[in-house]
Amino acid sequence: MPNLTFTNAEIDLLARTADALSAYVGKPVLAEIMNADETGYEWVAFAVPLDINEDETNIPVIQIGGANARLIGSQGGVHIDGNETYSCRFLWAIQCADIGPIRYIKVNHEGDEIGWAEQLLELLPFQFDEDDNDKTPAAKPEHLFVQTPPDQLQ
Repeated sequence: MPNLTFTNAEIDLLARTADALSAYVGKPVLAEIMNADETGYEWVAFAVPLDINEDETNIPVIQIGGANARLIGSQGGVHIDGNETYSCRFLWAIQCADIGPIRYIKVNHEGDEIGWAEQLLELLPFQFDEDDNDKTPAAKPEHLFVQTPPDQLQ
């Protein structure tokens, strides 16, 4: 059985994606890698913390954080208490897979599979220059799946 976990290089790309998304939407984007113990594969969720008064009735909510959480990236500059969980607007996720040549599956905010790829970079919403970590990544709008336009995120 193949190892359905992210490599250190992939985790770095996912962390850079969370940071780039934070800059793009102007809000903190949290990314948490979920352990493979329950599902048999790792997956990473991208989400925006809900405002205190935000009505979560019609939006997909996920709990991010808590004890032993594997948060990656800079969390949009927000101080995250290691023992607290945060209610967040679920944006999308990427899970590791082993379906023929498919290694990654992208899942939208409704839980539907919307992308399949051999290489992680194919599903990420930004084009990263692997040789220059300081360069601002270019957005790939066709992959920038955000449930609502950035200017409408509250």
